[in-house]
Amino acid sequence: MAPIDVALMGAGRMGQVHGPNAVRTPGLRLKYVVDPRPGAAQALAARCGAAVATLEQALDDPAVGGVLVCSSTDRHLAHALAAVDAGKAVFCEKPIDLDLDKAREAQPRFRDARFVLGFNRRYDPHFLALKRRLDAGEVGALESLQLVNHDPAAPPPGFIPTSGGLFKDFTIHDLDMARWLLGEEPTELFCAASCLVDPEIGRLGDVDTARTVLRTASGRLCVISNTRRSGYGYDQRVEAFGAAGMIAAGNVVLDTVGTLTEDGLGAAPIAPGFPQRFAASYRALLAHFAEVAQGLAPSRTRYADGIAALALAEACGQSARSGRAIRLQGDA
Repeated sequence: MAPIDVALMGAGRMGQVHGPNAVRTPGLRLKYVVDPRPGAAQALAARCGAAVATLEQALDDPAVGGVLVCSSTDRHLAHALAAVDAGKAVFCEKPIDLDLDKAREAQPRFRDARFVLGFNRRYDPHFLALKRRLDAGEVGALESLQLVNHDPAAPPPGFIPTSGGLFKDFTIHDLDMARWLLGEEPTELFCAASCLVDPEIGRLGDVDTARTVLRTASGRLCVISNTRRSGYGYDQRVEAFGAAGMIAAGNVVLDTVGTLTEDGLGAAPIAPGFPQRFAASYRALLAHFAEVAQGLAPSRTRYADGIAALALAEACGQSARSGRAIRLQGDA
């Protein structure tokens, strides 16, 4: 397919992932980088062979067919709306917004949009293989899931106030994965959370360690384990238990070389962080966006998926604060 010009909004952490990937993606051509920090915009634009532009310049350019929204979390919805209103296809990092009511209110404006939400784990080759085997019935009917999502180390305290907190910034990926793998909406949720990693995170009003249990109408269960610090790398595992066995996706190690001595078995570490562990999924995500932007495929991660995961993230917070299970309303 012939490439379309795209503008990248945001030269921060995720912009530095998606910008270079856009350059390497057949079907996309990165034309502009937009960021309120001139130095950050210029550095990423130079790295990617793009120009620096304002938001208005990028959206007013008729040659621009798509926008990659990788700006700060509190600007995701506003930037996505501006791009949709300008007639552009939109890729948006998660979450759509930190305010569930605002996100729901805006949903009709995305009804006919070419829109892909950045739930990248659905595009990971290992998790996709697990999903296909599960759907093929290799272990019979799914009964329960266990999802492990542990960061290698806590983020700097300055990240916490604008991040949306553990549930909207971090657990939201697992909540989307749970919906995707369970195949039906959760109807009940219980979450227990603590601040065990960094007291400063607690002082700022957040938690850093949580366990969440989801139950569906048919009785399927999902347990989600989260922590901001593993101490051993970026721990990402899925176990799906069925009537006839289990399908598991384990951690990806940096190489397959091992040593065996009198001191025991030595092996390569697991991925140190999300850019390394999910490099393939981020590439596949933008390749999918290129197809959606050109009208060649329907979106696999829709605006409605973002609403549903955000509603579950809010329920996690409610349950953790109250110590009670939360009955859920469908949002998909």
